[in-house]
Amino acid sequence: MSSVLAVPAAAPADAVAHFAARLAFETDVSDVHADLDAGVAGLVVVDARRAAAWALGRVPGALHLPVSRIAADAPALVDPAATVVTYCWGPACNGATRAALEFARLGYRVKEMLGGFEYWVREGLTYATDDGLVRPPVDGLTAPVGETCGC
Repeated sequence: MSSVLAVPAAAPADAVAHFAARLAFETDVSDVHADLDAGVAGLVVVDARRAAAWALGRVPGALHLPVSRIAADAPALVDPAATVVTYCWGPACNGATRAALEFARLGYRVKEMLGGFEYWVREGLTYATDDGLVRPPVDGLTAPVGETCGC
């Protein structure tokens, strides 16, 4: 018996609805990086980690707004017309999900950046520290060395 086929795949129309919904809620580090590089207007990237994590490095241009401060501080810091992209440490952390929930409760359009800061670094994308910008090497298990995945 097939492990894959033990539960039949969804009907195509159901699959379209499911995958379109996922993309409405999630984005990835490569797409965020491309939009930031292109200067896409109306996009606010929010780092939801605590101060000690922020100090270790962050997405260039990100707003530091820990989850515990979003409800109180976001209305004064983030344009309500913006689309917010939240991130935290990585895929094993749900801080970005908590942050996205807080922004949604405030009425913002929001997406969660899959992979978080971990995959930003592992894909070799430049990150910011208090001492300047850092360009880490690409982890070949997460991204092709020297080019984008093209997905």
